[in-house]
Amino acid sequence: MPELRKDPISGRWVIIATERGKRPSSFNSTEKVSTGGFCPLCAGNEDKTPPEVFAYRPYGSQPDTPGWSLRVVPNKFPALRIEGELDRRGEGIYDKMNGVGAHEVIVECPEHDQTFSSLPVSHCEKILLTYRDRIHDLYRDRRFKYISIFRNQGEAAGASLSHPHSQLIALPVVPKRSVEELAGAREYFNYKERCVYCDIVRQEKAQGVRIVSENQGFLAIAPFASRFPFEVWVLPQQHSSSFEETPEWYYASLAEVFSDTLKRLTITLNDPPYNFMLHTSPGNEKINDYYHWHFEIIPRLTKVAGFEWGSGFYINPTSPEDATNFLQEALPALSVR
Repeated sequence: MPELRKDPISGRWVIIATERGKRPSSFNSTEKVSTGGFCPLCAGNEDKTPPEVFAYRPYGSQPDTPGWSLRVVPNKFPALRIEGELDRRGEGIYDKMNGVGAHEVIVECPEHDQTFSSLPVSHCEKILLTYRDRIHDLYRDRRFKYISIFRNQGEAAGASLSHPHSQLIALPVVPKRSVEELAGAREYFNYKERCVYCDIVRQEKAQGVRIVSENQGFLAIAPFASRFPFEVWVLPQQHSSSFEETPEWYYASLAEVFSDTLKRLTITLNDPPYNFMLHTSPGNEKINDYYHWHFEIIPRLTKVAGFEWGSGFYINPTSPEDATNFLQEALPALSVR
């Protein structure tokens, strides 16, 4: 059973995923993403994954058979397990609990050689709606406090399979990074009585120097204090605190800007490895005035090394203004409708 342990100094929870354990010799820095040979996520190999929990497939089509266009399955090697109770307890000064949660794989399409940026915008919308539907479903379980959705593209970004997929982990606690982000947004709101993200959207639109992509619903920007070269945030233009509570029509608008942004990154940076992560309000306060959900996209172009780990500072060799110029040159601008 995995275990959650709390650092008594920082308050950070860590997952000790014993069932994914490795011997020292297993940590091979030259390990490659599986790009050829057998792929358990490809169409026709449905019996090689755990039974699906959600899928887009033709009416009357049987679960765990070919014919699907998108499929969600439990991770075969989960970081957390859905069975059991939390059993929070102490061990001297240390706090720990059972590693209870959910870990799912969103298999984004049947074709092995696609990427998120190469899929039609309508299919990207389907993926985003799947994120929404899985969040709604998992929050019915009162043990879960926060649901993290992320995508690892490429070996340097942590992907172990090249088949297009993203992942979801439902957690019994709110992660420290999210707690800090929520606290900063709340402090800004208490001082100015405005959402800091809404103010960012207004200022970026007024200045116009860091806008990567835009339509009526969403804005993609290179953030003013970018930690990494070509980092991009995608935000709703209107205040919205919770991704899964967003109005239905927004997802098509989000898919358009999201797809356009990833295409620009792919063209400009020659198909870089990247991570994207959903930042949203926790399950117990989905609707609020101070937080604003968004996606963060981070191309893996530089390495985080000793200075960054030791200080929390980041050294970014490319200004967000320069990154924006390069990304704007990659494609014609989206029409703002």
